[in-house]
Amino acid sequence: MNYILPNVNVFIDGKFVISNIFIADGLISKISTEKPSYSSNHIFFDLEGCFVFPGFIDVHVHLREPGFFYKETIETGTKAAAHGGYTTVCAMPNLSPTPDSRENLAPQLDLIQKNACVHVHPYGTISVGEKGEAFAAYDEIAKDVCAFSDDGRGVQNDDFMRTAMKKISQYGKIIAAHCEDNTLLHGGYIHDGEYAAQHGHKGICSASEWKQIERDLALVKETGCKYHVCHVSTKESVALIRKAKAEGIDVTCETGPHYLVMNDSMLQEDGRFKMNPPLRSEVDRQALLEGIMDGTIDMIATDHAPHSAEEKSKGLAGSMMGIVGLETAFPVLYTELVQTGIFTLEKLVELLHTNPRKRFGIGTPLEVGQPADLTVFDLNKRYTINPEEFLSMGRSTPFAGKEVNGCCELTLCRGNIAYQKK
Repeated sequence: MNYILPNVNVFIDGKFVISNIFIADGLISKISTEKPSYSSNHIFFDLEGCFVFPGFIDVHVHLREPGFFYKETIETGTKAAAHGGYTTVCAMPNLSPTPDSRENLAPQLDLIQKNACVHVHPYGTISVGEKGEAFAAYDEIAKDVCAFSDDGRGVQNDDFMRTAMKKISQYGKIIAAHCEDNTLLHGGYIHDGEYAAQHGHKGICSASEWKQIERDLALVKETGCKYHVCHVSTKESVALIRKAKAEGIDVTCETGPHYLVMNDSMLQEDGRFKMNPPLRSEVDRQALLEGIMDGTIDMIATDHAPHSAEEKSKGLAGSMMGIVGLETAFPVLYTELVQTGIFTLEKLVELLHTNPRKRFGIGTPLEVGQPADLTVFDLNKRYTINPEEFLSMGRSTPFAGKEVNGCCELTLCRGNIAYQKK
């Protein structure tokens, strides 16, 4: 199918230019400021004045399939991604079976091929069953995975992580680490701060995160492994990563939208405020923003983690950890951080597309000759986030009822319509 997007604000060479985009046979065939000629061979999208971005890339998504299809499926998760402007997602491996061998990865690859409406790149596990006891079959799965992670648990044994880094380095792949020292958790489930103390909740200390980052950075320095830190949430973590980058260590990191715009003073006695890592202090939030601005934090990833309504209905203490984020990330970040002048729209594109594309080697830029992976937003459209309108099976978000600007009108993946607002 051939399309024309006339008179739209297109992100070209780091800035926005009012242009016309021509798409033919799934590729961007032309980007021009000249008035488009109308032809019966083209379908016109009436999106004048809207903003066209390269498709967003989320390197941290839980699609839950195979194994947990009552929470989410590859079909529903990728539809949610397209609704949020994402054309590429990386699927975390806490599945059943866990993708730790060719045999166990095969069902996931088959489901992706059949049911995904955007690009899905699976992670492989670092250890068999994410148990930290035996190494996954890296040689069998390296060519089919974007990186390796034991997300949701983390690797507890130092020697195991050292050897895993050495082995995975042989394949040129990244280790994406869920950094959490289990010996420091003590049954905690929200940040160990004032809210936890005042309301009688068990807290998770910041050291449970940064201590393991500190360990891993020393191992990366020793092994030369490509290393990525998942969902950074504490000021100490930011400082450690900043120092490591200054020393030339090959490390990148991500944080989530919720950590950038919320803190633990905003908690409510509701499962939709429970995730791991937890919402931290305002001091931590400010450190994350500083890390964004100075380049310490490379990208924003949602950690989209859907659960059933029942699993999220038991308050802070009893609910499962995890919130959905694919359908709220851009409008929340645009409203809270761009419109308030904390950083520019161009910077947001860097965090949601450019940096994850370059680090993980996935996705495509918005250029002539490239696949038409793009998304279109009306930045003037204001609305209230309503989880009942989500395409994800998950509904649990701390942003329910929040007024935001930035509505996704269209997402194309490979030149096909992955999402179009009705």
